[in-house]
Amino acid sequence: MSKKKIRRTPLAATATDQARDELFSHILRCGVIEALPEHQKDWFDDTMQYLADRYNTLSEAELAKLRELGERYCQPVQRREAQVASSVA
Repeated sequence: MSKKKIRRTPLAATATDQARDELFSHILRCGVIEALPEHQKDWFDDTMQYLADRYNTLSEAELAKLRELGERYCQPVQRREAQVASSVA
């Protein structure tokens, strides 16, 4: 019998990838998606400070981009109902 190959998920290659993955993991675990916008802002302020300390090789621009990605991830999905209604008519 042949030996089964074990597939491993590749590790994040750069500090930016690792920080992004950690940020998204924190967002999902903390339930910040359902929070009010002012609470999200406070949460992001604290979390980005933590990530800046943890990943001290990231530049300010990389941290700003990371925060932007996280904030966009927390925004509700916007549907295009007007476009769908006009194509049906």
